[in-house]
This record gives sequence, structure tokens and C-alpha cells, in this order.
Amino acid sequence: MTQEAVPVFLNGGGELADLIAAYDWAATPLGPLDGWPQSLRTTVALILRSPVPIVTLWGPDGIMIYNDAYSVFAGGRHPMLLGSKVREGWHEVADFNDHVMKVGLAGGTLAYQDQELTLHRSGRPEQVWMNLDYSPILDEAGKPAGVIAIVVETTAKVRAERTLRVTAEKLARLNAELEERVAERTAERDRVWRFSRDLLLVVGRDGVFRDANPAWKPILGHDPDEIIGRGFLEVIWPDDARATAAAHESLLLEGQLLGFENRLRHKDGGFRWISWNSFAEGDVVYGYGRDITAEKRQADALRLAEAQLRQAQKMEAVGQLTGGLAHDFNNLLTAISGSLELLDQRVRQGRLGALDRYMGAARGAVDRAASLTHRLLAFSRQQTLDPRPTDVGRLVRDMEDLVRRTAGPAVALVVDTPPDLWTTLIDPNQLESALLNLCINARDAMPQGGHITIEASNRVIDDELVDMQDIPAGQFVLLSVSDTGIGMPPDVIARAFDPFFTTKPIGQGTGLGLSMIYGFVRQSGGQVRIRSEVGHGTTVSLYLPRHDGEERAAEMLAIAPAAPRAKRGETVLVVDDEPTVRLLVTEVLDELGYTTLEAMDGPEAVRILESDAAIDLLVTDIGLPQGMNGRELADAARALRPGLKVLFITGYAENAVIGNERLPPGMHVQTKPFAMEALANRIKTILSGG
Repeated sequence: MTQEAVPVFLNGGGELADLIAAYDWAATPLGPLDGWPQSLRTTVALILRSPVPIVTLWGPDGIMIYNDAYSVFAGGRHPMLLGSKVREGWHEVADFNDHVMKVGLAGGTLAYQDQELTLHRSGRPEQVWMNLDYSPILDEAGKPAGVIAIVVETTAKVRAERTLRVTAEKLARLNAELEERVAERTAERDRVWRFSRDLLLVVGRDGVFRDANPAWKPILGHDPDEIIGRGFLEVIWPDDARATAAAHESLLLEGQLLGFENRLRHKDGGFRWISWNSFAEGDVVYGYGRDITAEKRQADALRLAEAQLRQAQKMEAVGQLTGGLAHDFNNLLTAISGSLELLDQRVRQGRLGALDRYMGAARGAVDRAASLTHRLLAFSRQQTLDPRPTDVGRLVRDMEDLVRRTAGPAVALVVDTPPDLWTTLIDPNQLESALLNLCINARDAMPQGGHITIEASNRVIDDELVDMQDIPAGQFVLLSVSDTGIGMPPDVIARAFDPFFTTKPIGQGTGLGLSMIYGFVRQSGGQVRIRSEVGHGTTVSLYLPRHDGEERAAEMLAIAPAAPRAKRGETVLVVDDEPTVRLLVTEVLDELGYTTLEAMDGPEAVRILESDAAIDLLVTDIGLPQGMNGRELADAARALRPGLKVLFITGYAENAVIGNERLPPGMHVQTKPFAMEALANRIKTILSGG
């Protein structure tokens, strides 16, 4: 805008008049200068010629127009404040200015003396005090159109008054004391200073030591004269310097700092842990610090001892687990090896009539070993589950007759399952097994008879019940089995879920029932709790997480039809590092009419896959030698032969193969041990497209 175009009301208004004339007001709610109302022109002309910091806040948004004196007060915020909305211009005090605008535009006035605010005038928080006067500006119709604010900073005065007040208070206290006790008090202070076993210091606001007591020598090796005049950060251990500096700033603002811990350099090059209580008065900080190095070392030693105790307990559990495993598997191996030995003898003797009995004994031992393995996997939450949306009430009702027959005539059974139970995502077969196991335990706890109660209900655990019931918050289907039996003491409850722990006589329990239930429920995302009292029975509660969905239709759970017969000419590649497993699998496949290829490890299998041989199915173990496991082999095979069907046979849990994800289409898992007939049916189903 040319000098000739500058409105008359801006003439003689100083630097701000030029800035106002050059500002693009058309982009603001005020519009171009030549369209400003006379009330606004008059107000601006008035404030521009005033030596007092004044700002006009025009309109509902408080558009800021101010004079040269106010620009000095604004500091680094000038000239960005010009033309801005007051709420945005001073965003750190937006609520304060909202109140000002509300009162002023309603025709009211406000006045503040030594008002304390925190402003960011130079890019950092700054505590300031001001005298503030706010009055409404009336437009041509006599209605409030803006607010005029007179701002006089009193920060220096307030700080000076505070300093004087502190000094005056000290003098008043000193004068109030009797003259004759001054020397005595001084002597007492000196004795405390000299003989204190804690660190005492006086530090200025600038962080420089003004005084230190003799205890610095025995605790940190420094003579007081060596640190007086130095900054306190020079004696702080480097890793604690930043936190200590921040604590010092907080102390200066808050006036005290209690229980702050840091490390100070010892003259020998090491450090000592110190716990500080400090107080700020005016420009001085008084502090005393206690050496807590010994306590810290004791705490570290305690944590180490606790870790060693946990490790010892872990090893004790492992020892108990391996001992139980050795006992049970040695029995099973004895049954298997004995049956095979007798089979061999009877065949050589030509006595073939009892072979079925020995084969049945061996198969039974294998089945028991497989069951033991599945229970161990359930305890460790590693078993293969088939979770389905399940109506727990229906499942309990379907099992009621079985439970009654199992419990026997001396036990009365009560079943309470409301019709509005939520659905839960669970493996129904495992849940049936768990429920039957709990009912058998309940029956065994009542040798003279009693009552078993099976209850199911919907349960919501909110934040208020989390601590009370020790169950995470959420929605659950609660399934409980209660008995009126002998109950359990606290030490038995504490070990109830331990593997191989049982209170039953030898030969009447494996000690894996409750541990299997615990592992199965936890793997399913639920919780298990036991409540028991000696002589008053036991309740075992299963908290099964709610599932948003309906129970799967019965027809979807139907058993798959019998596998189709094998097609001649199909080729299966069998990969397993155990020769016996390869022999058995290939024998079965040969009898079914398949062509078989064998490999003992991944690299050998890859060489076969890279050949021109036709391969319709890859059957591979997971644990393979030579640095390539079965999953890696399957991925390599599919890279060479896209779409190749794969069957993993594994003694590991299924999630050792697939992790937390689903297998890609065309990949399947069969867990060991398995019947050869079951493997044959699975292979025929896979090759037929099932």
C-alpha cells in the first residue's frame, strides 16, 4: 500500500501502523482497511499512540491488533500475533482468553493484579505476572464488538517482592528468637553439620556448590573444599546426569524434592547410590543425602536369590515331570518290547494261536503312550485343538447319561444349564473329556457317595471383579463341577495342576488329569480355578471365553465319508530321518498301489524334487537333520512344484508346524503316533482332493 493510500487514522502510529497498513486484512473476518467501521478505526488510532502495551481483540474470534509497546511484551511472538485469533495466537492460555472474550462481548469488564500465566514468548515456557484490564469496545449501534486489553508486565516486581518477602520472613523469624539462644543454635547447627553421617550441601539455583559437610570425605572420598565452587553435575555419575538436572529444575519450581535417588562419583572412580531429600528457599537449595549403596546391593542380591529360587523350582518341576514320564513310558516300553519278544518266540515256535493277544497288548501300550503324550501337550498348551462354536449347555445335557452311569448309583447328579448360555469357541471333544475327568475326580472324592453338581452360566468379569476373583476382565461361559467330598487342603490345591501330582493310590491315577484340563482351557483362552475346603467338598470352575457366533450346525460336524480307493500310478515322496517310519509308511503305500520315493533329509528330498520324477504328494516329518526342517522343505517343494500337496507327519504339536496361522490350502498335518490305516485313509483323501 502506498504512503498516499495509508488511512489517516494510522498516521503517527509507529512501526505497528506500517505493519497494519501492509497487512492483508481482506483474508480475515475484518475485511479491507477501507471497510473498517469507525469504532474500530478510532480504537486502533487510540492504542497506536499509547506508550502502554494495549491490544484490541475484535470480533467473536478476537482478531489481534496491537501497538508498539505490546509488540515488546509479545517478544518472539511478534509479528505473528498481528491479525491472528487470540485463541490461536496465545494457544497456551486459550482457556483464559476464552473467558475474557466471553465476558467482554457480553459487555463486562475484567481486571487482574499480578495475574500469573505461563507464556511461550521465546519458544519455551516462561512464568510471567501481569496487571490486566479488559473493557468492551462498542460499535456504532452501541453493542460490544470487541475487547480492548491493557497489559502491564509485573514479573520483575513480583519476583522482587517474593524475594523481599522471603528475606523479610527469615528476618522476622530470626528477630523473634531470643538473642541469647543465637550462639547456642549456631553451635548446634555446626555440630550437626560436622558430625552428620549423611551428606549435607548448599547449592545455588545455578547448580554450583556453596557448601558441603565433612561427610563427603568418608562417603565419596572428596574433601568439602574440593567440590565447593564446582557445578553439582560434575560429581554426578554420567548415566544419571540428565535425570538429576531435571530433578533440580523440578525442585526449583516445586520447592522440595523427596526420595530422589542417583549415583555420585567416588574419588576411587566408582560410584555410590545416594537418596536425597532437598528443599529450595529463594536462590538456595539445601539437601541431605543418605548412602543407600548397601541397600541397593542387598536388593540386587535378593533379586538374584529369587531368580535362583525360581530356577531351582523350575528344575524341581522338570525333575518331577521327567521322573513321571520315565515311570510311565518305561512301563509302556516294557509292554511293547515284551509283546514283540513273545511274538517273535511264538512265530519261531510255530505257536500262532496267541499272536492276536500279544499284538493287542502292544497296540494297547502304544495307544496309552499316545494318550500320555496328548495329555502332556495339553498341560503345556501345545496340543492340536479343533475349536468350534459350541453350546456348552447342549454338550452337558448330551453327556448327562454317561456321567450318571460313570458316577454310579451312590452319587446323585444335579445338572443346571440355562437355555440362554452364550456360545464359546472350544474343542468340544476335549471339553467332553475334561468334564468327564472332573466328574470322575468328584466321584472318587466321595467314596461313601454324595452329590455332583454341574452348573453352567454366563459370567461378566468387569474391572471391579478382576482383583477380587483373579480373573481377567471379559465375558465368559462358566462351567463348574462341584462335589460334597473330602475336599483338599491349601497345599494340595497349590499343586493340583502340577503334572504327575496325584493324591490317589499308586496305579489309580496318572496325575495328568487336572494338568491336562488346565493346559487345554488356557490354550483355548480361558481360565481354571479351584475352590475347596477339607470336609466340605470341591468346586472346579472353567471360565471359557464368549464367542460371537452360533453353534455350528450338526450336519457340519458329521464324520467325513470313507476315503476313496487309491488311483494307480500316483507317486508319493516320503521324507523321514527314522528308517523304521519310512519302511512302515512305504509298505502301507505300496500295498495301496502307490509308487513311493524315499529321502532321509531335506537336501536329498530337494534333489528328487528337482528331477523329472512325477510326484503327487509329499509326506514329510517336521524334525529333519541337515539344517532344513519339514516346513522349510515343503516351502521349497512348492517353489519347485507349485500346488504340490503336502502331509506333515510329526510328533510335535501342530502349532510347531503352523505357529499361530492356518496352513495354506493343500497342506495337512497328521500327528504321531498314528495307526497305519488312519494314515492310509488320510493319504487317499488328500490325493482324491478331500
